[in-house]
Amino acid sequence: MQPLSSSVSTSTGFRETLLALVPRFRLNSPFFIRLRHWEYWPFSVVYAPIFVYWLWLSIKARSLFFFSASNPSIETGGLLGESKIDILDRISNELKPKTLFVPADAPTDTIFQQIDSLGLTYPLIAKPNVGERGWEVEKITHWEGVINYSQRTHFDFLIQEYVDEPLELGVFYYRMPGQAQGVVSSIVQKEFLTIRGNGRNCIEELIQQNDRAILQLPALTKQFGHRFHDIPAVGEVITLVGIGNHSKGTKFLNANHLITPELTTVFDRISHSIDGFYFGRYDLRCRSVADLHAGKHIQIMELNGAGAEPAHIYQPGFSLREAYRVLFHHWRVLYRISRENNRRGVAYMTLSEAVRIWRRSQQTQR
Repeated sequence: MQPLSSSVSTSTGFRETLLALVPRFRLNSPFFIRLRHWEYWPFSVVYAPIFVYWLWLSIKARSLFFFSASNPSIETGGLLGESKIDILDRISNELKPKTLFVPADAPTDTIFQQIDSLGLTYPLIAKPNVGERGWEVEKITHWEGVINYSQRTHFDFLIQEYVDEPLELGVFYYRMPGQAQGVVSSIVQKEFLTIRGNGRNCIEELIQQNDRAILQLPALTKQFGHRFHDIPAVGEVITLVGIGNHSKGTKFLNANHLITPELTTVFDRISHSIDGFYFGRYDLRCRSVADLHAGKHIQIMELNGAGAEPAHIYQPGFSLREAYRVLFHHWRVLYRISRENNRRGVAYMTLSEAVRIWRRSQQTQR
């Protein structure tokens, strides 16, 4: 017969093990949050059907890299490894924030001299010159942040004026070569990750009540850990992440109701001024919807080409079936634009060029 003390010990140990496992299976655990909402699924999972469609389009075009002809002025058409500064240089200064290109080996003294010469003031945005999905994008509020960013990175990066306008949007636009009028096919409105105080719960508890914030917990702990026990006042709003990237917790909202003929005219005018651009998404900030439709006070932070998505599909609750309908449509348009540009003399990227660019992009992100 087993001694009583041993039975109690075994029972206690089992209970402790079980209690340790239970939190992993809570419905608000990161695993179940991602499982319930396809917007958080891995890119490779969501895009598996699109990959098959790309193969079919490649067979029709007789090139795996047909997309490279979509935007002749952008390397790879904007699908992989394109330089952000090269694209921004094609946009009128009045439509973009001041932006400084910083080579990987630039001395910090030189960086600060250039910051001063451009008249940049804090806060600033630092981002890789080559990168996507919010990788290494950071808001810098002090000169020490510039030093830390430049010392820990080993790639070319941009320092950009922070655009403090209330409305942040992603506007998807495409136009067939030779045509005067294009199409605004998608508008996403970005809602930053925030929490609202109720006078009772501390910051840590408010984060635990927000699914999006839970997914960002490691980064938020690093940034706000020293304030986790603070209790915000009733109605006090704390912005946890001030960068409009879905991967950093920003909520993407379907704003297609903003699409009007007047808005299309605005983006026709902007897009015609960018030589060799036919397909992609403008990430911008502006003061109001009225200014957007009038083409006033628009600041374009980035212009993404063939790799861009009609990001309104990531609105919470958006049907996966409808998302695929939208994605397939845009890939079909990308194919048509690329084929027409190729017919007009734009060559497709070769395999050796693709391998070189891919290796370069991999080295950047190591």
